[in-house]
Amino acid sequence: MTKAVENLRKRKITGGRRKVARSRRAYERDRYPIETILGEERSVAKRVRGGNIKIAAKEVQYANVVDESNKVRRVKILGVVKNPANKEYERRQVITKGAILKTELGLVKVTSRPGQHGVVNAVLVKS
Repeated sequence: MTKAVENLRKRKITGGRRKVARSRRAYERDRYPIETILGEERSVAKRVRGGNIKIAAKEVQYANVVDESNKVRRVKILGVVKNPANKEYERRQVITKGAILKTELGLVKVTSRPGQHGVVNAVLVKS
């Protein structure tokens, strides 16, 4: 899953090839996305730029849901109803930001990025 080095593989105005004058930098590195699914709680720590660490959720069971009275409750996720990021994610039950989940409280919309933040935060959807 390697990408071309940004703006270095373009051709000259004459159509000739341009040689890359350097190799790829560490900040240009790619990695596979962590697609959070339903299951027993599992997370992974990944090293990011600056030596920092991000906790990514691989599997989740619960979501922190804000209800009508602005109270946050930890509720069990029953399934993924809709995922506008990718239609196949609905079938595979992948949770991303913007996904609509079915929970014990009802339908909720995910507001966090579980593959980046390691937690599922959501707001109750009025139906």
